[in-house]
Order: sequence, then C-alpha cells, then structure tokens
Amino acid sequence: MTTTTPPIAVDERLAAVGVVARILKRPDTGAFIGAAAVFVLFAITAKVNWAGDFGVWSSWLDTAAYDGIVAVPVALLMIGGEFDLSAGVMIGSSGLLLGILTTKYHWNIWPAILVCLLFGLAIGFLNGYTVVKTKLPSFIVTLGTFFMLRGINAGLTIKLTGGVSINNIDQAPGFNFAHKLFASQIWTKYGLSVTVLWWLGLTVAAAWALSRTRFGNWIFSSGGDPVAARNVGVPVARTKIQLFMLTSLVASIWGVMTAVALRGMQSNEGVGREFEFIIAAVVGGCLLTGGYGSVIGAAFGAAIIGMAQIGIIDSGWDSNWVYFFEGVVLVAAVMLNTAIRRRAEKAR
Repeated sequence: MTTTTPPIAVDERLAAVGVVARILKRPDTGAFIGAAAVFVLFAITAKVNWAGDFGVWSSWLDTAAYDGIVAVPVALLMIGGEFDLSAGVMIGSSGLLLGILTTKYHWNIWPAILVCLLFGLAIGFLNGYTVVKTKLPSFIVTLGTFFMLRGINAGLTIKLTGGVSINNIDQAPGFNFAHKLFASQIWTKYGLSVTVLWWLGLTVAAAWALSRTRFGNWIFSSGGDPVAARNVGVPVARTKIQLFMLTSLVASIWGVMTAVALRGMQSNEGVGREFEFIIAAVVGGCLLTGGYGSVIGAAFGAAIIGMAQIGIIDSGWDSNWVYFFEGVVLVAAVMLNTAIRRRAEKAR
C-alpha cells in the first residue's frame, strides 16, 4: 500500500521575498519616485536649463537643506511615534539667543554657540519628559512650547532692541571661523553651500543608526508597539526623550547656522517651517502612527520641497503656488506610499 507524505508547511517568515517586493516594501521608494517625477516636471517646464545647469542644482539643494537638516531628527521622532511642532520656532530661539549673547553681552561666538546647543537640549528634554510623564499627546505639548517660544522671541527681541531683529553677529570674536564652518560655499562657481554637506552627513549618520544600531531598533519598537517594547526591555521613555532632545538640538544647530549666514536673526525666523519638516518626513514614508519610516525617504521629501520652491520660480509661475504644490505632494505621497506598501504585501 502506497502512502503519501503530507507536504511540509513552510513558515511564511522564511519564504523567499522577490527583489521587486523588497524594493516596494522600502518606505523611501515612494519618495524617490516622487522626487524623480518632480525633477522631470521642472526639467520640462523651467525656462532655464534645469537638468544641466549645476547652478540650478545648487539652488534647489541649498533650499532643500533648509528643510532636510531638521527633517532628519523629525523623521526619527515620527518613527518613534511622536511629533514636535516646536522645531521651527527653535530655529529662531537659538539664533536670537546667539545674537543676544554676542551683541548685548559681547561673548565670543563659540561659548555662545555652546549655550545655544545646551538650550536646545534643555527644551527637548522638557518636551520629552512632559510627554512621557503626563501621557499627553506630543502634538499638544509641543504646540504649547511653540507658542511660548514664539512669544518669548518676539517680546524679548523688542525689549532688548526696540525692533524685531538682532543684527551685527558678525562683530563677535570667532565669527570668521564659524562662518566658514556653518555658512561658507564649498563650490563657489555654482554657489553650493556647506549646509548641503551638513544635510547629507546628518542623513547618512541617522540612516546608519536607524538600520544598524540597537538604538535604531528601539526607535522602531517605541513607535510601533510601546507596550510590547517595554515588555521585552526596550527603554521606551528614555528613547522618546532622547529623540525630542535630538530634534531640538538639531533645530538649534540650524538656528545657529542661519544666524551666522544672515549675520543676524529675525524674531519670527523658522515659524511655520515645522510643517515642512513634517511634510518631508511623511513624504519620505513616515507613518503618523509611528513605527515605520525612513530618514533617506525624508531626504527625498526635502529634495521635493526644495525643487518645488526653486522650480516654480524658474518656470515663471506665481511663487504663491508653492504652498499649494506642497499640499498636493503631501497627499499624493501618502496615497502613493500606501499603494506601494499594499502592492508589496501582495507580492510577497
């Protein structure tokens, strides 16, 4: 009598995944497709040599770096399941603090920069600690921080200067080296700023940490399922606080870089930019619910914003359409990322 051996069930976790499915499952795939599409759009519509003129590339890369630098920690924070709506106003706060210390108290610029960075860490710690201890939504906590810092920026600047800006930071001792490090051009012929290197460096470092370190695993776990993460020993509270501190720190660094580049600071600098940081992260594949996303994708998201702001002008369109374009890109990117993830799951 012949007997047939029943087929051995294969654990789906061990099943082979095709190359296409692996590519589609990456959170930054949609952002790359979107960036390529936007580039082609403006290569067609722009009245200048968009694709072949490195001066044009420098323009949109410099613009993208403005959002991309802070979008890096914002993306990490969103993957960790939280928001920070005070990141934009922190740019102005740290720049104004630098101006006060160097122009009103005549500090050397480097101790002043150190104080600005410590200030950023302190604000980030307060945001993170408040969110963790009170269990309030980070949206509410950081929105409160946003309004408090905005009020301080305007009120303190008017009280000290009688106006809405602090100028002449370039008179501070040590300014020349700070300008070379934070605001110089690395390719003078085409006007490429050193800020692009800062952006790329932060992106690479954060992407490596997210994918290759234990802290990166903690970020995904904290955002995906914090209860399960705590049960397996992940320090969820500490991880979230550290991510808030990183976000405020990088925003402070960018505030210093902006103040050095402009040799002054307006009291409303950075206000509203927090939404562009979030747009870059969401376009890059970061879920609003946390636990999923990509720093590389956020870089593509920032590139899309930079290309839009320069490309609309180069195409001869009204610059007010930039905001409309960013809104369209945000919705389209979320829809594309969702479709790609669903397609990847079916292709597995």
